[in-house]
Amino acid sequence: MSLTAGVVAVQGDVEEHAAAIERAAAARDREVTVREIRDAGIVPDCDLLAMPGGESTTISRLLHSEGIAPEIRAHVADGKPLLATCAGLIVAASDAGDDRVDELELIDVGVERNAFGRQKDSFEAPLAVAGLEEPYPAVFIRAPAIDSVGDAEVLATWDDRPVAVRDGPVVGTSFHPELTADSRIHGLAFFENEVASVPSLEDAQ
Repeated sequence: MSLTAGVVAVQGDVEEHAAAIERAAAARDREVTVREIRDAGIVPDCDLLAMPGGESTTISRLLHSEGIAPEIRAHVADGKPLLATCAGLIVAASDAGDDRVDELELIDVGVERNAFGRQKDSFEAPLAVAGLEEPYPAVFIRAPAIDSVGDAEVLATWDDRPVAVRDGPVVGTSFHPELTADSRIHGLAFFENEVASVPSLEDAQ
């Protein structure tokens, strides 16, 4: 059964996320069609969603003005997986630490923007991630940190701070998993999250 994956395309590394989703699906012999989401009406047709980084206030404003925000909330309420990265994590959090961001409140965490420095402070770090056997080469660019955790499960930490979490069908990362050829975070979010509802190959039979 072919899956439909949506990448919120109002900002961020849209093509890179699409390619990572395709690699993760191919590794599991799944067919996937990736659609870019800039307007309302596409999310309801998606089995998987990725929300890239960018500028959190801009992302938040466009999601609400274009009517995409309530569709993302409904997607998660239906148990379908969402991967929110960097600024996407900020927008998906329950507390963005910024009054200019209208949070989606999909991940029960509070975040601190740019906690690991500005653009010039970007770095790559080998992360031990729950569910992955080998360290993950995480790329941090103007990365937020998670400074409070409610019901979310911490999947990885760096410098004693949570940088990857899971809350039901939603996975959020401070880093940019799309900027490496390693698609294991996308696989973990979309295909190895037992809480998330993704149509199986058997569903097509």
